[in-house]
Amino acid sequence: MQLKIMPKKKCLSAGRVPLILFLCQMISALEVPLDPKLLEDLVQPPTITQQSPKDYIIDPRENIVIQCEAKGKPPPSFSWTRNGTHFDIDKDPLVTMNSGSGTLVINIMIEGKAETYEGVYQCTARNERGAAISNNIVVRPSRSPLWTKEKLEPIALQNGQSLVLPCRPPIGLPPPIIFWMDNSFQRLPQSERVSQGLNGDLYFSNVLPEDTREDYICYARFNHTQTIQQKQPISVKVVSVDELNDTIAANLSDTEFYGAKSSRERPPTFLTPEGNASNKEELRGNVLSLECIAEGLPTPLIYWAKEDGILPTNRTFYRNFKKTLQIIHVSEADSGNYRCIAKNALGVIHHTISVTVKAAPYWIMAPKNLVLSPGEDGTLTCRANGNPKPRINWLTNGVPIEIAPDDPSRKIDGDTIIFSNVQERSSAVYQCNASNEYGYLLANAFVNVLAEPPRILTSANTLYQVIANRPALLDCAFFGSPLPTIEWFKGAKGSALHEDIYVFHENGTLEIPVAQKDSIGTYTCVARNKLGIAKNEVHLEIKDPTRIIKQPEYAVVQRGGTVSFECKVKHDHTLIPTVTWLKNNSELPNDGRFTIDKDHLVVDDVNDDDGGTYTCVANTTLDNVSASAVLSVVDVPNAPFDLELTNHLDKSVQLSWTPGEDNNSPITKFIIEYEDVMHEMGLWHHQSEVSGTQTTAQLELSPYVNYSFRVVAVNSIGRSLPSHPSEQYLTKAAEPDKNPTAVEGLGSEPDNLVITWKPLNGFECNGPGLQYKVSWRQKDGDDEWTSVVVANVSKYIVSGTPTFVPYLIKVQALNDMGFAPEPAVVMGHSGEDLPMVAPGNVRVSVVNSTLAEVHWDPVPLKSIRGHLQGYRIYYWKAQSSSKRSRRHIEKKILTFQGSKTHGMLPGLEPFSHYAVNVRVVNGKGEGPASPDRVFNTPEGVPSAPSSLKIVNPTLDSLTLEWDPPSHPNGILTEYTLKYQPINSTHELGPLVDLKIPANKTRWTLKNLNFSTRYKFYFYAQTSVGSGSQITEEAVTTVDEAGILPPDVGAGKAMASRQVDIATQGWFIGLMCAVALLILILLIVCFIRRNKGGKYPVKEKEDAHADPEIQPMKEDDGTFGEYSDAEDHKPLKKGSRTPSDRTVKKEDSDDSLVDYGEGVNGQFNEDGSFIGQYSGKKEKEPTEGNESSEAPSPVNAMNSFV
Repeated sequence: MQLKIMPKKKCLSAGRVPLILFLCQMISALEVPLDPKLLEDLVQPPTITQQSPKDYIIDPRENIVIQCEAKGKPPPSFSWTRNGTHFDIDKDPLVTMNSGSGTLVINIMIEGKAETYEGVYQCTARNERGAAISNNIVVRPSRSPLWTKEKLEPIALQNGQSLVLPCRPPIGLPPPIIFWMDNSFQRLPQSERVSQGLNGDLYFSNVLPEDTREDYICYARFNHTQTIQQKQPISVKVVSVDELNDTIAANLSDTEFYGAKSSRERPPTFLTPEGNASNKEELRGNVLSLECIAEGLPTPLIYWAKEDGILPTNRTFYRNFKKTLQIIHVSEADSGNYRCIAKNALGVIHHTISVTVKAAPYWIMAPKNLVLSPGEDGTLTCRANGNPKPRINWLTNGVPIEIAPDDPSRKIDGDTIIFSNVQERSSAVYQCNASNEYGYLLANAFVNVLAEPPRILTSANTLYQVIANRPALLDCAFFGSPLPTIEWFKGAKGSALHEDIYVFHENGTLEIPVAQKDSIGTYTCVARNKLGIAKNEVHLEIKDPTRIIKQPEYAVVQRGGTVSFECKVKHDHTLIPTVTWLKNNSELPNDGRFTIDKDHLVVDDVNDDDGGTYTCVANTTLDNVSASAVLSVVDVPNAPFDLELTNHLDKSVQLSWTPGEDNNSPITKFIIEYEDVMHEMGLWHHQSEVSGTQTTAQLELSPYVNYSFRVVAVNSIGRSLPSHPSEQYLTKAAEPDKNPTAVEGLGSEPDNLVITWKPLNGFECNGPGLQYKVSWRQKDGDDEWTSVVVANVSKYIVSGTPTFVPYLIKVQALNDMGFAPEPAVVMGHSGEDLPMVAPGNVRVSVVNSTLAEVHWDPVPLKSIRGHLQGYRIYYWKAQSSSKRSRRHIEKKILTFQGSKTHGMLPGLEPFSHYAVNVRVVNGKGEGPASPDRVFNTPEGVPSAPSSLKIVNPTLDSLTLEWDPPSHPNGILTEYTLKYQPINSTHELGPLVDLKIPANKTRWTLKNLNFSTRYKFYFYAQTSVGSGSQITEEAVTTVDEAGILPPDVGAGKAMASRQVDIATQGWFIGLMCAVALLILILLIVCFIRRNKGGKYPVKEKEDAHADPEIQPMKEDDGTFGEYSDAEDHKPLKKGSRTPSDRTVKKEDSDDSLVDYGEGVNGQFNEDGSFIGQYSGKKEKEPTEGNESSEAPSPVNAMNSFV
């Protein structure tokens, strides 16, 4: 709430002239607050609070109630005068006065007449402090007299003459409202030609035959009595000249004839007002109405202007088809000359209205109540204006001041009464009467002399809560006489507040312009005058403002979708906010689609009516904030409509349409589709597209098509539904304008030529009787074209052709109207046959142990007897060079496209015997095979040994057993074994390298350390090099007497320790103590490691890899995790060690999966392999190559020894 801050008024210093002193005292005069408790205690002169209007028109059918209400302390008594003399209500049984009021009730419903109580009434309210009087209330009953009876003669007049139908309603009180109707109570139509004047008459500038009627009736409505009076109907007949003469002859005695003016065209003349000038007088504040009505033929038009000025724009209105000019709230400045102009095609006339604005008295400064303390000074001022200047008369307690008892404290100075050194006896009610010939003003103002100590009216300990950084207004409503001074203090012992930070208002209010947290506290208001002092405390709290930290955002949603607006509010923790959502500043619709959930407003199934501005309003008891967002509901456009075809030509037509609603997303384009009703009914095709601003399109058409069109509108949301189809339009037939496409000539047999083409569709045939002319001849011969006309088909077979001979072919369309343009010539071939010759001079070059290159000579082109597809190589493994044993191997096939004469054979096995042949391929198939050529692949490195296991562990030896590599890829020359110890901290010791003959499958290592773990690396070798390695780990035992066979199920080696007791007697006791101690330690160890003891060997291998031999990925024999020997669980999923501790290596066969195309592999032009094997290569089953071993109890014991 914004408070208008009034400047603090200050009194001029003493020693000035007496009038200045009086004005100073007047400014300091008291105003009595409207506080009920205060008013109960203060003596106050009467004040009129309610009275009837000066001109009081009553309904004679109801009781008369003349109001007069007043207040004062003590309560005033009331008396009345009527027509200037005392009205004794006790003597009239029909008159009563309401209790505690001066209002009169005259009961005329039982008996009596309202006219009896007409007159001028005035009320007086009086108590010990003075008397207040009401206005002179003129009481008059309303009147609605009947029309005087009169005989109205029918009116006959010539077409085009002017006419005025008089109304002359009876004089009523108040004046009636006039209107014209017919017998059916329908208002008569009015226009520039026919209109009703301000006096109620009906004016015709010229009459027409349709004005003939017998029921022109003028009605007068008296609103006060709710009655309507009706005039006798008037009959009007408009006739031609001949009819008029007959009517005059037959009815000359009883017909009024308007024949003063000719029915010919004529310039305007005024029907009202008369003459060239007139005068108009109006009172200030009323509505000025000026009227000009003219007759003429054709009907004149009226214009208005003000001489030497312009018409006020905001207060000027035209009524009655500009025949009446109205200016509202008229003032003296509106006086002047107003000109109305009547104009038609034959002339112009003018009329000047001189307007004078008079004024009943109006207030400039009405006198105000004055409350003074004894000995103070003051003034009453009464200033009014009017035209003419009003006279000012003073009364005191209802008596002219000239004859009232003298009061030495007052002095009259024209419109001002000056009071000085007033006493309680100076209290009185003064009346100011300002009057001129147009009316009067009467105002009551009392002078009340009071002596009262200060009183603070604001409730004690009022709590004010204010939002931070906003003004805080602390009230201190007070009263006292003389006028108290106000001071404010903060805190219990605070000093007086000053105007440098605070604003002090005249009504005692303290304003803190910008309240902050340090403004919190208790404030004390102190009121002082010479009669006493009063205090009051109020309290101020400062609250954090309410803020919207997450505002709703603009949203665009498709119709039928869901939208969510978020409004997150932060507020003072002591205030409880309420969040309200509005739509377009009104409440949300009462619709289940609108849901409010905490910080969100969700609208489901959005429709067009949901678009608008959504406002989140957060209210607390102290403040409110709001944030708004606009929801725009969009959708695909509505379908276009009103399709129309125009400008029909043989091969074009213009289509126009009306767009549908764009649904808040502008239409970007229109898609025009057509239906061929004759050939493809129900199937719509794309015709063209135009921009979204066009509504017409010129469409290119094809002959002999029965078109129907439809239009689809497109916007950013999507496509509209199609419009309704247009009318159908059948174009004329014509010869085809295009030939079949995709013409080909290919033989299906060695002795034929199959000619195919893509036929024309019905839309492209351009006329009835579609056929095709098929023509062919050999390319290299001199034969003429051979032609045949076939029906609407897509293939023709020419038989008896030579094998694979090129032909020239063309296919031409024709219909009943003629031929299509000359078709293009294409080349084809007659049918193919199998090639007759095999490739020669096949040669093989071995590149390495797995790759070979094949060369051959091309076959003659004529022997191919078809389109060369390429060459196909068949190769297979014929015999092993090492084992010299035969086995069936499926042949592999590689195809090399085009005229290539060499290719690469990848994925060969080393040290193998292969055979190969080559064949040429055409579209019919393969030719004969070339003679087989054999070749051998050289040795390669072997695969890893198939398995490796460690058996018979002793104190200082381990025995290794293995199986040879599954793919030796040559002759094995030897095995290499490398091993190294692993200590208790998993560190690797020195590496030992050992060569083993190739014919061995078992080897025993001696002189090893007891109870030591070893890691072994094992691989085979050929003359080419070393193969892949396999790894394993094992542990020597502690004591030979304690060797146990390995646990086959768990794949772990275990041994237990047996203690040998010496035979010396002196040593027996010592050994027993040691044994007991070891036993205790073992028990503790087993308890703590019963389920543990896992040893991540693979991490050790990665950390301590053989520097000379890198282990293989996946197949390097990496160990899994060890587990405790007593934990008889299956190996983990990652373990690949079989239960018999053998480690087998997967076959390392090369694969051709990534080569070739389809079943038959192929090579690129550079010889790189792109083919694949036609058969599947047989593989041996693979086994894991990892082993795992858990630490034994002996190992655990050794850690303590």
